[in-house]
Amino acid sequence: MKQRHELTVEARQDGKHHCRALRREMKVPGVIYGAMNNVNISLHENDVIKFNSRKFDNALFTLKSSIKEANGKVVLLKSVDIHPLSRRPVHADLYALDLTKAVRVQVEIRTEGKAAGISEGGLLSIVNRQVEIEVLPNDIPDSLVVDVSHLGVGESVHVSDLKLPAGVKMISSADLTLAVVTTIEEEAAAATDSATAAPAGAATPAATPAAGAKAAAPAKDAKAPAKK
Repeated sequence: MKQRHELTVEARQDGKHHCRALRREMKVPGVIYGAMNNVNISLHENDVIKFNSRKFDNALFTLKSSIKEANGKVVLLKSVDIHPLSRRPVHADLYALDLTKAVRVQVEIRTEGKAAGISEGGLLSIVNRQVEIEVLPNDIPDSLVVDVSHLGVGESVHVSDLKLPAGVKMISSADLTLAVVTTIEEEAAAATDSATAAPAGAATPAATPAAGAKAAAPAKDAKAPAKK
């Protein structure tokens, strides 16, 4: 069974002024939703900071709480909002799980072996570092491994090359590229194309989630409640 961590949560009142008061007390307002009625909660700020990291991606948490319906629930830390200036957590979403139903999560891809093309002057480029899978909560893998040792220059590995553990269903497209071996010249050309494609001052796309950001959804999408 997948390891679980204990997380203490307490009830909180609605309203922005109550949330501000909590933050002054080094607590983070949050909400639990999913396989239970929505519950407004608060968490210790140090716990949120500790668990909002790559190390705890897709970790399972057992809640300890005076809230009867929340105590003992198993949840995922779905997302944490960070203040842009102070970098302190300002809100947390917890997704309550039904351990008998599959969830969709993003898992990390790890490469194994040294690509053969490197000895020919090639460079191994990681194109996608995560894929989406569907799996029972207790069977969520820490990562998926792909062997790149056979790759020559110009060759790549795709989602279809992954060996999935029992019970894991792949959601990402089978032809999604995970890694490719390119030449130094190709890397330089790609960098030049990227630089010239976006003129100075042009708007840039929204940033992808930072390392440590959590993502999890049920097999059928569910929307998080509005933050209060």
